[in-house]
Amino acid sequence: MQTHKKPIAPPKETGPTKRYVFVLMERFSMLSFASAVECLRIANRMAGRDAYTWTLLGENGENVTCSAGTTFAVDGDLGELQRDDTILVCAGVNVQGATSKKLLAWLRREARKGVMIGGLCTASYVLAKAGLLDGKRATIHWENIDSFAEEFEEVTLTKSVFVIDNNRLSTAGGTSSIDLMLKLLANDHGEDLANSVADQLIYSSIRTDQDTQRLSIPTRIGVRHPKLSMVIQMMEANIEEPISPSVLAQDVGMSTRQLERLFRRYLNRSPKRYYMELRLQKARNLLMQTDMSVINVALACGFASPSHFSKCYRSHYDTTPYRERGSKSESQ
Repeated sequence: MQTHKKPIAPPKETGPTKRYVFVLMERFSMLSFASAVECLRIANRMAGRDAYTWTLLGENGENVTCSAGTTFAVDGDLGELQRDDTILVCAGVNVQGATSKKLLAWLRREARKGVMIGGLCTASYVLAKAGLLDGKRATIHWENIDSFAEEFEEVTLTKSVFVIDNNRLSTAGGTSSIDLMLKLLANDHGEDLANSVADQLIYSSIRTDQDTQRLSIPTRIGVRHPKLSMVIQMMEANIEEPISPSVLAQDVGMSTRQLERLFRRYLNRSPKRYYMELRLQKARNLLMQTDMSVINVALACGFASPSHFSKCYRSHYDTTPYRERGSKSESQ
């Protein structure tokens, strides 16, 4: 009996060509950028026509170097766009230092036309700084979540791999650009084309905007113990006002001594020490990624006094919060 295999690519179709405008910022993430472009390239191949075109822009039309050290030649400066273009800002390391007044003004101008604008990796910071995410949902790379939440309270920040909120797009970085682009391709041309692109990328697990960007707590710590995971989740959700080990233990139905043994057995540290490391990690992120004062960073991470914060920070990182802030300035 003869069987008929489904074609790899959906049938050719006609329709308008859609243009993507990639804005490359200094030290942008090459993976996030390349993932998005490859989806468009493969979509054209699968569709059998130029369903998409793209162009690269950079401030003053100058070459831009990504975080991996590779330099890219762009097609031009930040100029006038068409209303049906889609802007994807590509950022990465030190997005705050790379964000200029010129870029913010240009984004605001294009947004007034109704242009769809997105941020890949850390570029959600740029959109938020321009006021384009006020009252909207967005996501950003997990390393930048703490600093973003402190600075942009008017944005509803999620931990999703990507977010589409009307004409604003955002991704968490890395391969999440693929998930966003596959969703946009499906919206434009149907699931068949998006699935064909995923197959070409050997991308077998397409994520949705309901998927979170970080690994689950059991996967991250390498331990599958439900009560331990619950306690760590409570710790991560209560950094500014830490909960005592006795209350944490009570909330998961065990004694403080049992909780101590659980942490010692699986994580080789006390609950108090683990909690302190979480708070100090957040503090370091805020010091390196925001202009918050050291005192405000201390308060945001549950330290009642700057002196206690400085002592704990120096013990863990072998430097003071003030020197850490200084090293940030020198590296920019």
